[in-house]
Amino acid sequence: MRWLALTMMLLIPGPAWAQEAKPLAEDPVAEERLKRLAVELRCLVCQNQTLADSNAPLAEDLRREVREMIAKDMSDEDIIDFLVARYGDFVLYRPPLKATTTLLWLGPFIFLVGGGIALVMVLRRRGRTLTDSAVTDEEHRRVEELLSQGGKRP
Repeated sequence: MRWLALTMMLLIPGPAWAQEAKPLAEDPVAEERLKRLAVELRCLVCQNQTLADSNAPLAEDLRREVREMIAKDMSDEDIIDFLVARYGDFVLYRPPLKATTTLLWLGPFIFLVGGGIALVMVLRRRGRTLTDSAVTDEEHRRVEELLSQGGKRP
């Protein structure tokens, strides 16, 4: 009975401590800039997630760093330039077309064309190996006999 009373005394005041969730940044404009930038930046440990989508500790650190740069009144371009200088073009979710990223941009098309060429070659080779062979009267008679029996083997 004592345990029940103690438990009730501990649990009942809990909702009284509840508060409104505080925004991550005091300035809603700065938070909106962070969201806009985080969608354009890639999480460095999550291969195909934006900084906004990732829950990785490194992504949280990068968001905090971007938030600090916004607080220092750096422009979006300055923030992106800083991150690219530090981490390379990989940090950009849509990297620019440059000599170092050409394979990244053209790679899918190269694979698509290569796959199409391979498919055409296989289909042509298959067409050459298949030949029509005439069915003899004996084979025709055997097929008719099997079909008439309902496919039962003797």
